Amino acid sequence: MITTDAVVGSPCWIDLGAPDVRAAVEFYGTVFGWEFEELDEDGEYGVFRIDGRRVAGIGPLTEENARSAWMIYFSTTDADAAARTVRELGGTVRREPFDVDGRARLAQFTDPLGAEFAVWQAGTDRGLEVVDEPGALNWIELYTSHVAAAKEFYFELFGWSMEDMPLPGSGGAYALLTPARGNQEHTHGGMMQVSSEYLDLAEGLPYWHPVFAVRECDATVSRVTSHGGGIQLGPENAENVGRMAVCLDRSGADFVVLESTNE
Repeated sequence: MITTDAVVGSPCWIDLGAPDVRAAVEFYGTVFGWEFEELDEDGEYGVFRIDGRRVAGIGPLTEENARSAWMIYFSTTDADAAARTVRELGGTVRREPFDVDGRARLAQFTDPLGAEFAVWQAGTDRGLEVVDEPGALNWIELYTSHVAAAKEFYFELFGWSMEDMPLPGSGGAYALLTPARGNQEHTHGGMMQVSSEYLDLAEGLPYWHPVFAVRECDATVSRVTSHGGGIQLGPENAENVGRMAVCLDRSGADFVVLESTNE
């Protein structure tokens, strides 16, 4: 599960690049009950909160021709070293490491197969303040075109341990991801090889997406669709996991909602 322990290699922040920040604020506020705090005078940059605790960030799209999407940030002790390693492994540094008011040092990358992600070197700020509660991040997933190559890249970068779990009826596997210095309670996500049609959203490129815990999957899906979003898959039941759906916001950014069987 996701934790706020800031274990190296674990997800510690997420933010949304939105073409219309105000519309996205309204959408996610309705779907998850998130409160929005403006961090600039224009109201374009800010954070979402649940009961006063930070659950995500949001800002305008800054890259030309970029699609609206959620960015996953992984904890690191050295963003500059991570950038060097990404290059050595055949990835791309999309944004060089930069400081954010002493709170953190960040960098944004693309893996060799095309999936975008970022790192967060904590200063005074460790990132997420609430996880694994309704409305908060509780898992991440990578849909990729070549899972063996993705495993090699992320192992070399973060040292993750990876355990394959057979997928029912498909003959494929779902790789469970755990930070190198973590234990089973720090298992934070999964990686799965998918066919090309599942990558259409990112024009054929692999991509990461967040999974948010919810109390009632179907009720959440209803709020998504009634407020301008869409559904890619579900709702459906996943054995020993829960009831889930792959959703799209008004601008096509994808995310998953999960009503866990453990709730």
